[in-house]
Amino acid sequence: MNSILIKANTRGHAYHGWLDTYHTFSFANYYDPQRIHFGALRVLNDDVVIGGEGFEKHPHDNMEIITIPLKGGVKHGDSMGNGGIIREGDVQVMSAGTGVTHSEYNADSKQSVNFFQIWVFPNKKNVVPRYEQKKMTFLQNRNTLNEIVTPEPTEYALWIYQQAWFNIGSFDTNKEVEYKLHNLENGLFAMVIQGEFEVGDIRIENRDGLALWGTTEIKIKSLNDDARILLIEVPMTW
Repeated sequence: MNSILIKANTRGHAYHGWLDTYHTFSFANYYDPQRIHFGALRVLNDDVVIGGEGFEKHPHDNMEIITIPLKGGVKHGDSMGNGGIIREGDVQVMSAGTGVTHSEYNADSKQSVNFFQIWVFPNKKNVVPRYEQKKMTFLQNRNTLNEIVTPEPTEYALWIYQQAWFNIGSFDTNKEVEYKLHNLENGLFAMVIQGEFEVGDIRIENRDGLALWGTTEIKIKSLNDDARILLIEVPMTW
């Protein structure tokens, strides 16, 4: 099994007053030739936006965009006519396809919002743009992995144009799960949302990222109470 550990304090960082953001992979003014992407996973940004502020309308195309609020709510609007608030416990996906513009603002005028915005390279280009949002159960279902994004529509998860699977889990101390990859040619990226975990034989802490490939299954163990982790399985080539 191969691995690359990305410690939280080695991520790219930018502070714009209204936005405090950390980049796991090269993004905007942060560039590291060793951290361009992990397989089809292109962007994993950890954004904190102060009350009442946000990203004005901007364009995207041919990218799968996944937004996961961690604290607070994100007010979304786009050129497809979608609008609303994505809150903690919700997940949003957007297939940019042939092109879409959208805006993202903090839904609260005073409290900051914290969210992951994740980009995945699609396996189909120039599709009709699409949007989907769903309230998930991962905050209530403890000590298990909850599937939130898949390649095909399911009753519980959202889907994107890529052979990718996203899971989130919240765990008590010393709980163990085993993640089995869907394809030997895929890789798994683990991001600690909070707390500490042992993934394989590697210890990772709050906001650390760990890239793994060349294996079919990985053991994951929580090391403290209310530990939360995000797993992203993606093709290494597509």
